[in-house]
Amino acid sequence: MKYALSASQMKSLDQMTIQEIGIESLVLMERAALGVVEEIKKHVTLKDRILVVCGSGNNGGDGFAVARILLAQGHSVDAMFVGSMAKMTLECKKQMQIAVKMGLSMRTELLFSEYNIIVDGIFGIGLDRPVHGEFANVIERINEQKESAFVIAIDIPSGISADTGQKLDYAVKADVTVTFQEMKRGLLLYPGAEYAGNIIVKDVGIMPYQFNDQEVVYRYYEPEDIHRLLPKRMDYSNKGSYGKVLIVAGSDTITGAAYLSAMSAYRMGTGLVKILTAASIIPILRTQLPEALFVCYDGKNASQEIENAVKWASAIVIGPGLSMSEQAKLVFTKVCDLVKKTMTPMVMDADALNILSEQIDQESKCKEKRLCLIKERVPANTILTPHLLEFSRLTLETVHKIPSILIDITEECTYNSELTYVLKDTRTIVASKNLRYINRSGNNGMATGGSGDVLTGIIAALLAEGLNREEAATLGVYLHGLAGDYARKKLGAYSMLARDIIEALSEVLMNYERRKL
Repeated sequence: MKYALSASQMKSLDQMTIQEIGIESLVLMERAALGVVEEIKKHVTLKDRILVVCGSGNNGGDGFAVARILLAQGHSVDAMFVGSMAKMTLECKKQMQIAVKMGLSMRTELLFSEYNIIVDGIFGIGLDRPVHGEFANVIERINEQKESAFVIAIDIPSGISADTGQKLDYAVKADVTVTFQEMKRGLLLYPGAEYAGNIIVKDVGIMPYQFNDQEVVYRYYEPEDIHRLLPKRMDYSNKGSYGKVLIVAGSDTITGAAYLSAMSAYRMGTGLVKILTAASIIPILRTQLPEALFVCYDGKNASQEIENAVKWASAIVIGPGLSMSEQAKLVFTKVCDLVKKTMTPMVMDADALNILSEQIDQESKCKEKRLCLIKERVPANTILTPHLLEFSRLTLETVHKIPSILIDITEECTYNSELTYVLKDTRTIVASKNLRYINRSGNNGMATGGSGDVLTGIIAALLAEGLNREEAATLGVYLHGLAGDYARKKLGAYSMLARDIIEALSEVLMNYERRKL
C-alpha cells in the first residue's frame, strides 16, 4: 500500500525533513534534479536539443539544477525563465546563478520547435489558482510541440491541481512526470492522470509519511498488496469455511446481472451462493449456473423466503437487474429492514441505488438532508457502489460537476457515517469514515454492460470470506481492475465483455497462488 498525498501533506513532509532531520533544502533539490535527469537520460541522446522551462518557485529551482547537470554531461541545453525575478525563492535564485556560471544559456525569445526534449519546471504542487497571461502562453506553446517533442514534467504537470487533479485552465501535457518521494493525489485523479503521462516516483531522501488517526490520507494498491489482503485458503476446510453470499438480483426481463454477480462471487472463492430472484427466471439461471442455490422473492411465501435467505447469508448483494417495479421496491425495503437487525455486510448497487434515490426524492431535494436520509435508510456496514449517474441521483449534483468536487463530496458523504462508498469512474474512489482509496488498476475496455455486476460479486465474496467492508471494497475494486487489465491483454479493449473479466479474475488469483508456492 502506498500513499497519495495532498500538496499540504507533501509540504509538511518537506519542512519536517529540513527542520527536524536537518537535510538542507538545496540538498533535497539536488537529489530531485538527479532523479529527473536519470529519467531524461532514458529518452535523450547527445544529438537532442533540450529546453528546460523554469518558474520562480522551487520547481523552477529543480529545473535549473536539471539543466545544469545535463549541460555538464555534454548535452545541448537551454533554459527559459517564466515569471518575475522578484518573486524567485532563494533556492531557485541560487540554482539559476550556479547554472549560469556553469555556462547555461538563458533564452527569452526562442522557437519551441527547435527542441525535441522539453522539461516542464514552471509550477510545482502548490499551484491553486487559474493559469493565465505569460504562463498560459508558454504552456500552450509547449503543448503545440507534442507531436515532435518529448515532454517531461517535474513533480507535477504545470497547471494541474496536486489535490484534485483538475486542470487550472491551462496545463502541460507530459509524456512522463517525475514526482518526488510520494505520489500526489492529483496525479491519480483525472484529468491530472491523463496530463501526467507515465508517472515515476523518485525517492529523494524526504522522511517517510506518518499520519494520525484524524488525518485523511488517500492510498492506492500495487500487486504485492494482494498477498497481504487476500483471504487465506485453509487445508482443513469445506464450502462453509468460505462464506455464503446472497445475491438479491434479477427480474422478469433481466437475467444477466444476477448471473454475472453470482458467478464472480464463486470465482472469487466464496463457498456458497444463493440467488434470490423472480421465479420466472430461475430456470434460465439454473442452466447458466448450476452451482448456485435459488429462491424466489415473488412466490406465495415470499416474505418468509426473504427473511430466511437474509439470515442464511454471510454477505449480501442487492440491486443488479432488480428493476424499479413495485415488487422490487418491496423486496428492497424488506431486505434493508432485515439487515438492520442482522448487521450482515451488504453491497448495494444498480436498481437498489435507484430505488433508494426515488425514496429520498419523496422526502427532500436538499443535498445535506439527502445525505442524512441515506445514512438513516441504508443499514450500517453497507457498501454503496454507484457510477457517476447513480451518484448524481443520490446527491443531486450534476454528473459533469462531480469529478471537480470529488474530494469534498466524498468527505460529506462519509462524515459521521458507517457506510462505504465505491464511486465508480475511470479512477474509482473508495471512501468511508476512516479510509480514502484511489484505484489505479483497470482500463477503458471495462466500460461495458455488466462490469459493475461483476464487481459486486467480487466485493461480496471478500466480505463473506471475512474481510471488513473497507478491505473488501478496496481489494475488490483493485482485483476487478487487474482482471480487466488481464482481459485487455488477451482480447483488446474493443472486444471485452463482462464475462471476460470474470474469466481473467481466475488468472489473477492463479498467479497469486503460483507466487505463494
